[in-house]
Amino acid sequence: MALIEKTIIDKIELVENNSIQVRTATIIEKDGIEIAKTFHRHVVAPGDNVTNEDPRVQAIANAIWTEEVIAAYRASLSTPTI
Repeated sequence: MALIEKTIIDKIELVENNSIQVRTATIIEKDGIEIAKTFHRHVVAPGDNVTNEDPRVQAIANAIWTEEVIAAYRASLSTPTI
């Protein structure tokens, strides 16, 4: 009986404000059969440092996050909502 734990990034989503949402799955397998799975999500906002992120997240950030996108995101943080 072998238990194996593996962690994979199974979903990367671009959300409305150009933030990147990353879902990580932790999977437990017993003799090659998945017996448990948990998820963790984190968000990377425009302009955040992505050097420690998965290469796919870095590629999306580099393609999407222009100076204009980053400026618009930062401006939206200081705009009051009603």
